[in-house]
Amino acid sequence: MAVIQNEKRSERFEVAFNRIHAWLQRITRNATTDKYSELLRINYSRHSIIRKYYHDLKMYGRLRNSLVHDKIALDYYIAEPHEKVVEKIERIASQVSDPKNALDIATRPVFYFKEEASLFDVLKIIQKRAYSQFPVYDENGFKWLLTSNCIAQWLAGKLLEESRMIEDVKIRDLEYLHSKRFVEFAAKNSDIFSIEDVFEKYHLENKKLEAVLITENGKASERPIGIITPWDLVEIDVLD
Repeated sequence: MAVIQNEKRSERFEVAFNRIHAWLQRITRNATTDKYSELLRINYSRHSIIRKYYHDLKMYGRLRNSLVHDKIALDYYIAEPHEKVVEKIERIASQVSDPKNALDIATRPVFYFKEEASLFDVLKIIQKRAYSQFPVYDENGFKWLLTSNCIAQWLAGKLLEESRMIEDVKIRDLEYLHSKRFVEFAAKNSDIFSIEDVFEKYHLENKKLEAVLITENGKASERPIGIITPWDLVEIDVLD
């Protein structure tokens, strides 16, 4: 009976490993190799789940080689993985096969404003919620992203120069500060891997992507239902 249980563990491990390997091959752009260890290295910076489990995934590669090389007959292995190892690789395989939805890590609700709204209203949200990014919309949809850095920069420049009541300031007065702030859009059914790919694309182009706004169909004309920042992606590194 013990032998049968061991054989099942080896088979389960190999199935889970193959699912992870297939996922790595699928997500690797312009791949010139299908070698497992190389695919791990190539995708390390792109996906948090690889960074989180990197040492485990490397160990699984070595264990898999041992299992395959020590397999002396059909469905019979000499080396056998521990049950906890099998359970962990199966959890990882499940995560890459059925990744989190982007909305699971998005900040919600999203506070967005019209340009004619008062900056004072934004400051009240910052005070209560500690939010730092606010999409600005007009009748056609998204226009630009107001950030707490924009506000601090504006305050430093304007309030030191002139006596102006904050209640009189409109959001449109800060629009000139957003010129190099990039924002992308994604549909609500997007997964976290596709969001990570968007941030990685901007990183490779030496551009800073401020946020990905989640809307019903990923269109700028739609109202936001979630917002994902680089910090949200950092935080999922430590999530179980």
